[in-house]
Amino acid sequence: MTAAILTHALRGGKGADGNAEGGWGMDTDDCIIIGGGPAGLTAAIYLARFHLSVRLFDHGSSRAALIPLTRNHAGFPDGIAGPALLARMLEQAQAFGVTREAVAVTAIVADGDDFCVRTDAGEWRARTVLLATGVVNNCPDMDSALHDRALAAGLLRYCPVCDGYEVTDRRVGVIGTGDHGMQEALFLRGYTKDVTLISPAAEHDLAPDCARALDDAGIARVDGPCGGFAIEGDRIALDTARGRMAFDSIYPALGSLIRSDLAVAAGAAATDDGCLEVDAHQRTTVPGLFAAGDVVKGLDQIGNAMGQAGVAATTIRNLLASRTPLRR
Repeated sequence: MTAAILTHALRGGKGADGNAEGGWGMDTDDCIIIGGGPAGLTAAIYLARFHLSVRLFDHGSSRAALIPLTRNHAGFPDGIAGPALLARMLEQAQAFGVTREAVAVTAIVADGDDFCVRTDAGEWRARTVLLATGVVNNCPDMDSALHDRALAAGLLRYCPVCDGYEVTDRRVGVIGTGDHGMQEALFLRGYTKDVTLISPAAEHDLAPDCARALDDAGIARVDGPCGGFAIEGDRIALDTARGRMAFDSIYPALGSLIRSDLAVAAGAAATDDGCLEVDAHQRTTVPGLFAAGDVVKGLDQIGNAMGQAGVAATTIRNLLASRTPLRR
């Protein structure tokens, strides 16, 4: 299929120190992407290669940066660390002219067909906006330095879809309760027979059908509260109502905070749990505002986020081409 392609030179004012500065006096970017994870970076690469001007706002809080090593990402048979993957993707995006701004976005405001994106360092204008802000996992109540060490060692894990294979036939604890805790424990039961569901509070909150499903799968249940986390030898240990317990890996099943506030404040519809509602082309309910990745309801996976980003970027390109159909 042949189609006209837009092109615009990268634009941006310069401050006294020679660095780019935001403001209403600046020209309008074709797309501002909020979020520097796999979804945002994939969209940036696509859009830049469509000869569009792209500005990426990255506050450095991508959940992918917490991945010690992923072996699920196709093309890396020996696995790749999350920070290394993000660095490669950013290098690729910048090679095609993407501008990265290390700022935090505070608001998205529609202005006719365009948007004003407000940040802690000024304001920028864009014809379209793509939100790729992802989610933040709710963590167990433990020291942050210990949390990071356990995560790096594979003693603490957040994504059984990503790394359940690595705990095959190992002793696994799941911190959670209710339907969500049950579902995660049952998923992990597909990798190992030794799964224990630990309540984060004093007692489990399990409906009879949840308890029955756990019993049928041979999953042990232990009341909490849990605490006193420590790395002991090559295991992670914690206190429970049953006493001190140690595991090869622990999975927190405590839910996530979906970072959709910016889009919701701009008028975009979201589900009850905060995921942005999009159509098959990643369009939110606000014209010109798109979303991709974990902020959209679906499988929280790098490959899925990248696929959504490709769809969103192509739709953005076609939208802009419909407004100005000829390359200058």
